[in-house]
Amino acid sequence: QVQVTESGGGLVQTGGSRRLSCGASGRSFLIYKMAWYRQRPGTEREFVAALDWRRETPTYADFVKGRFTLSKDHAKNTLYLQMNNLNSDDTAVYFCALLTQPVGSYNYWGQGTQVTVSS
Repeated sequence: QVQVTESGGGLVQTGGSRRLSCGASGRSFLIYKMAWYRQRPGTEREFVAALDWRRETPTYADFVKGRFTLSKDHAKNTLYLQMNNLNSDDTAVYFCALLTQPVGSYNYWGQGTQVTVSS
């Protein structure tokens, strides 16, 4: 059993910054990729960013390039998403996803953390 837990959401003003954290815990699992998705009000869930865990190769959605940055703490099985220059379009529930196999779709998901950008 693997558990994925997000944290770091909250209220931030337009132009501000926020750092989200995602931790994975359990036994006998190998991280291949960890990713962030988000769901804005009234929209489908969309890809934000992902990290190839072994190669530390990041992938970003076009709408966050230059604003969001991934990083990790390997020892803590934790993925971070540094979000800068936030705007109202970034208001969403942000979900962390974990891939524990070399191919396929993400097989573990967190409960999500709310980010609200005001003004």
